[in-house]
Amino acid sequence: MPTSTSNTLKSVIQALEAAKFDAFFMADHLAVLNMPIEALKRSHTVTSFEPFTLLSALSQVTERIGLAATASTTYDEPYHIARRFASLDHLSEGRAAWNIVTTGNPESSKNFGLDEHVQHSERYKRAREFYDVVTGLWDSCADDAFIRDPESLVYIDPEKIHTLNHKGDDLQVKGPLNIARPVQGWPVIVQAGESEPGRQLAAETAELLALKQLAENVIISRILPAAMVLIGDSVEDAQQKRLRLDSLVHYDSAISSLSIALGTDASKFNPDGPIPSGDELPETNASHTSRTSVISLAKKDGLTIRQLAGRYGGYAGLAFVGTAETVADKMQRWLEEEASNGFMVTFPFLPEGLEAVTQKLVPELQRRGVFRQDYQGTTLREYLGLPRHRNQFFNATSGAEIDGVDTVLTSNRKRGLETKETLAGQKKRKH
Repeated sequence: MPTSTSNTLKSVIQALEAAKFDAFFMADHLAVLNMPIEALKRSHTVTSFEPFTLLSALSQVTERIGLAATASTTYDEPYHIARRFASLDHLSEGRAAWNIVTTGNPESSKNFGLDEHVQHSERYKRAREFYDVVTGLWDSCADDAFIRDPESLVYIDPEKIHTLNHKGDDLQVKGPLNIARPVQGWPVIVQAGESEPGRQLAAETAELLALKQLAENVIISRILPAAMVLIGDSVEDAQQKRLRLDSLVHYDSAISSLSIALGTDASKFNPDGPIPSGDELPETNASHTSRTSVISLAKKDGLTIRQLAGRYGGYAGLAFVGTAETVADKMQRWLEEEASNGFMVTFPFLPEGLEAVTQKLVPELQRRGVFRQDYQGTTLREYLGLPRHRNQFFNATSGAEIDGVDTVLTSNRKRGLETKETLAGQKKRKH
């Protein structure tokens, strides 16, 4: 957070790098969340760093760990996003990742000249086109376009620059991008949407899928469920820490968190009654993923509004609570049964929560051979076992521009759709 000192942030990311974590993931908010003042005064969401500024700074005090930034396709422009991520990838020598979001917070629209939030379906339609434009801009230059010959005084070969000239339903971008192709070809693409349009976008674009909950009919190159990890000296000690954390959640904050997740004011509901249905819980233009998750949890566990608020005011997702050994047991099972390819770890408190994971859990996972002893390769793509993207406009061998570029883009879109359809009949794993 911006109230943290630079030394604190440096120590956190350097501890993660020393423990050989793949990447440092940074979420983003484009507006202060709309909540009652009693909840707002207890919320950390009123302040957050702009991701590119922070990660660019952190790239200079780290050498290996990946740097994943969240960037919105609804309230930004593809040329800006392409340029920022290319810059971050160069500054970090190939460690950048883009978490594609469409922005679920309706308050964001008012900070960008709009009275109403863009409709859910339109946000995802724009996002799909946005992705094509950004990746097209990253491929503006062949990898060998920059000659930099002092004798001929030629800096760049103009034959190895591609002008995009994109004109679509939502976007019009000429190009080319005014920075060399990213070190990784493209920064790693991350997606976290769990609504139906979000899953479709992920199937067509994502290389990493960051999930709050396991979803049916989705498979991506790498699946990383979010997980809170809480380590204690004993299982009972860890469970007591979790109970203590949950007890600190104030009801004003809890009901506000539930309201945001539902997209409607939950304080008007009977706190000791079940979650309403029908007209009492109308559809909204906020995040469909959060709303669906809340309703599903309430019905599955038979929770009252008060109980549901308690879950969402604290931490309602996947949690590994126990000793380093028992948590390692659970993580190892997930990995060996191919329920996930890793985890997006969140720490309940700092610095003790971080230290317990890096100094106790990670060594235990390394001892079992299920986590790396050191980084393999120099880029985030190499750590994750992902290939470097070929330039869609230039031949990798000759550097010559490729004919029939439109078919390359079309086949990329079809590949994503086929991936989703192939998995439509697979059974959901239960853990």
